[in-house]
Amino acid sequence: MKKFLDSDFLLQNKTAEKLYFDYAEKMPIIDYHCHLPVKDIAENRQFKDLTEAWLEGDHYKWRAMRANGISEDFITGKNTSPEEKFKKWAETVPYTLRNPLYHWTHLELKRYFGISDLLNKETATGIFQEAGNKLRQENYSCKGLMRMMNVELVCTTDDPVDSLEYHQKIIEEGFEIKVLPAFRPDKAMAIENARTYNSYLEQLAEVAGTTILSYEDLLSALKNRHQFFHDRGCRLSDHGIETFFAEDYNEKEISEIFTKVRSGKDATLMEIRKFKTAMLVEFGKMDHRAGWVQQYHYGAIRNNNSFMYNKLGPDTGYDSIGDEPVAKNMSRFLNLLATENKLAKTILYNLNPADNELVATMTGNFQDGSVPGKLQFGSGWWFLDQKNGIEDQINSLSNLGLLSRFVGMLTDSRSFLSYPRHEYFRRILCNIIGSDVEAGLLPNDLSLLGKMVRDISYYNAKNYFGF
Repeated sequence: MKKFLDSDFLLQNKTAEKLYFDYAEKMPIIDYHCHLPVKDIAENRQFKDLTEAWLEGDHYKWRAMRANGISEDFITGKNTSPEEKFKKWAETVPYTLRNPLYHWTHLELKRYFGISDLLNKETATGIFQEAGNKLRQENYSCKGLMRMMNVELVCTTDDPVDSLEYHQKIIEEGFEIKVLPAFRPDKAMAIENARTYNSYLEQLAEVAGTTILSYEDLLSALKNRHQFFHDRGCRLSDHGIETFFAEDYNEKEISEIFTKVRSGKDATLMEIRKFKTAMLVEFGKMDHRAGWVQQYHYGAIRNNNSFMYNKLGPDTGYDSIGDEPVAKNMSRFLNLLATENKLAKTILYNLNPADNELVATMTGNFQDGSVPGKLQFGSGWWFLDQKNGIEDQINSLSNLGLLSRFVGMLTDSRSFLSYPRHEYFRRILCNIIGSDVEAGLLPNDLSLLGKMVRDISYYNAKNYFGF
C-alpha cells in the first residue's frame, strides 16, 4: 500500500518516477497566468499567519467551508480572529477527501513548511503556530515564497486602467524573478450596464490622457493603453468571457451602439453581442500587431447568488460552469481574424469538460505552420485543475493534437502558496506517459520522453511566449 503524499505521490510506476525526478521536478516555473497581488510582491509582504497567507481571498476554500456548514462569520466575517477562521478550515479539511483541496492543502503544508501531519481539528493549533512562526521569518516573505518554489516568471492579470506602478517598482528594485503584466480588458467591453460602463470609461479616459465621446475615441484610448502595457513588458492579453461572440456588424452600427450607451441608455441584447464581437476583434488585431499571445477563458456563469454578490462582491465563491453552445461562434470569431491574417498566438481554456474535444479539434482548424502550437488547448482551468480534469485535458489534446507542443500548467491563483500545483500537474503528466510506457503504448526511450516532459514543464512556454 502506498503512503499518502510520499515521494511517489501520483506516480504509479517506475517509469513515471524516473520521468518526474530526472526530467520534471527541477524545471523552473513559468506561471504565465495568475492573479497574484502585484503590490504584495513589490512591497515584499510578510504574512502574519497562515490564515492571511492561505484563506484570504481563496474562494475554493470558502466554497468548501460553506458546504461543510461553516458560518460566513468564520469565512469572510470581520468579527472572528485569524486563528478562529483557520480552525474552522481545519475542521473542514477531513471532509474534503477526494476533493483536490485535500491534496493541495497537504502538499502546500509539506513543501513550504515541512509539515507532514494531516490537518484536522486536533492538529489545527500546532500547525497554525508552526506555520505562523515560519511565515514571520524573512525568507518566507512573498518574494521568498516565490524563490522557494523555483519560480522564474509570473504574469499577473491587469486592467487597462492599471498604472502598473508596482510592476515598475519590482523592475527598479532588481528582483530576479520577472513579474510582467497581462492585459485584461473585460470592463472595456462590458456595456450591459450603461452607468457602470460610463464610470469605467471616465477612468480609462483619465489614464489615457484623452476624452472618450465616440467609439473611435474608445479604440484610440485602448490602443494607447495597449502600447503602455507593451512598453512595460506585457506580451499576453486575457479575456474572461461567458461565451464567444461572432455577430455580423459594421462600424456604423458599433459607433451608434456606443453613442447610445455613452448617453446613459442601456443596449439591447443583440446590441451587446454585436459590440462585444467588434471589441474582441479589435483586441485581437491589437495583439497580433504587437506580437502578443491572446488568452480566452470562457464558460463560467458568474455571481449566481445575487444576495451574496451584493453582500461580498465578485470572486467570492459563487461562480459555476456554464453550458451555452459555443462551437460555431468560437469558429466564426477565430475565422474573422484568420481571414485577415491577424490571428495572434491563441490559448483557449474551457470550463465545461464537455468542451474538451471541441476545443482540441478547434485549435487544429487554425494552425498555420508559422509557430509550433500556435493555437493552444489551455490547461485544465478553475473547476478542471484537479487530477481528473488535468488527465482529461491531456488525453483530449493527445488524441486530437500535439501534446508535445503544449505550453503546460499555470496556477490561476491569488495565493503565494499555490505553486505546488505545478508539481501536481507535472506528476500527473509523468504518470500518464509512464503508464503508457509500462503498457507498451509508448517506446521506453527516456531521452525522447524526457525531452517531451521538460518541454511541457518549461521550455515550450519559454519559447512560445518569448520570455
